[in-house]
Amino acid sequence: MTDVTNTEAATGFDALKGLSSSVENDAPVYVQKLDAQGRAYSTGKRKNAIARVWVKPGTGKITINGKDQEQYFARPVLRMMIAQPLTVSDRATQYDVVCTVEGSGLSGQAGAIRHGLSHALTHFEPELRKVLKPHGFLTRDSRVVERKKYGRAKARRSFQFSKR
Repeated sequence: MTDVTNTEAATGFDALKGLSSSVENDAPVYVQKLDAQGRAYSTGKRKNAIARVWVKPGTGKITINGKDQEQYFARPVLRMMIAQPLTVSDRATQYDVVCTVEGSGLSGQAGAIRHGLSHALTHFEPELRKVLKPHGFLTRDSRVVERKKYGRAKARRSFQFSKR
């Protein structure tokens, strides 16, 4: 009786092995997504900032809300943060980037632009996903400001205690 169950189990496991190998071969295929003007579009988010980013072939100019990136982001750290996806993928002088961003502060806006630019690059060149994914550029940073609670001065801070 145990021999029969072992042979039935063996055929069942062999069937499962065959299924697993066929499932592994069905990896998702990423295709190029362009609009009518030949641009790749994506939306990036960070904190409360939302950035709409368009990428098109060009000379490497980055325009944010109609201004050059040096005018919009005075701090070099924020400009470096925006350029990270382009420098990691060695495409710094191949694409022009046009984006509109709103909400949050400058740091959140720079993070939103970086997120949107990374996604737009993967829409333009799907093989860049392998380069950008390990650096975490395609992951949305979900941290947002904690809300204020009633009976508290801020989100966690209590009112000052007074004995009298």
